[in-house]
Amino acid sequence: MSLKPLHILGLMSGTSLDGLDLCLAAFRQKEGGAWQYEILAAQTVPYPREWLQRLQAAHTLNALDFVALHKEYGRYLGEQSAQFLQNKKLNASYIASHGHTIFHQPQRGITFQLGCGSALAAAAGVSTIFDFRSLDVAHGGQGAPLVPVGDRLLFGEYDSCLNLGGFANLSFEQNGARIAFDVCPCNIVLNSLSQTAGLPYDKGGALAAQGEVNAALLDELNALDFYAQRGAKSLGREWVEEVFYKKVEASGISLPDKLRTVCEHAAVQVAQSVGESARGATRGGHVGDGTMLATGGGAHNTFLMQRIAHLCSCKVVIPDVQTVDFKEALVFAFLGALHLAGLPNSLSSATGAARDSVGGCLVKIEK
Repeated sequence: MSLKPLHILGLMSGTSLDGLDLCLAAFRQKEGGAWQYEILAAQTVPYPREWLQRLQAAHTLNALDFVALHKEYGRYLGEQSAQFLQNKKLNASYIASHGHTIFHQPQRGITFQLGCGSALAAAAGVSTIFDFRSLDVAHGGQGAPLVPVGDRLLFGEYDSCLNLGGFANLSFEQNGARIAFDVCPCNIVLNSLSQTAGLPYDKGGALAAQGEVNAALLDELNALDFYAQRGAKSLGREWVEEVFYKKVEASGISLPDKLRTVCEHAAVQVAQSVGESARGATRGGHVGDGTMLATGGGAHNTFLMQRIAHLCSCKVVIPDVQTVDFKEALVFAFLGALHLAGLPNSLSSATGAARDSVGGCLVKIEK
């Protein structure tokens, strides 16, 4: 691979539907293989009401309408990318798009990220890498999480990395391998609960802070089978709707109490995961006593972060706002750089696949 910097625009749409994150970054691989990055520009584009409703209902469509939406959303992503680059007066050599996850059932060999890469590339006029998860699932993996390779190569100074998006996920080094897994639902539930009161989200966790923990619900959530699983594991919208959210709704408690209890549940699960990760950790002493980088929308939830910091033995580090908000989009841009370099961007130690793989499909636009 050339040692010249590679400019890649990363696109990320999370399960909590906060909006489309765009992050243009320059990547350079130094002699010896180490990577450097610089964020050149970043922005979140909130979804218009129409797109929000269409994405929320996508899993209910018939096959023909679903394929049509796949193409339309790809065009939308391409148009937003072109507008972003034009507004910033910058250029990208490639786009690396996560898409928007609609179906994620790796136990059935299924994962689908909406947003046709060909339509995206055509609309943006930029070569595009997309569909990063499917190959890992074909190798028997979870197809998630994929961010840990970025945690290892871009943020390796931290003992562990916690991302608080739609789902909370954690990654860390253990016995020379990068271990990672989804911890529990996070913003996908907190935002959904807040929206029942006409709020897009619980800003700073203010509503949750007014509530009280419902011990019965907390015990019920902590006892869910998912938390007894070991090794690579991931969560999807389907499980949240069919299992988790139903238990929260059936509790019959007030909204502040629901939010407070879900926050406590998340903090408990993160703390337990960090504690378990400390066993067998090989760098910097024990992960549980080291530093944990916290990013994602949930890092802005002051109350949630207070509960996590209180229950965890490690030092929780919240970085600058740009890193908090755009780390996932940055890492997907980096997954594109790894794809172009022919280097693994999906780690079997994190996903449970039979082997590491170079995931993604490339559509080239001739200039």
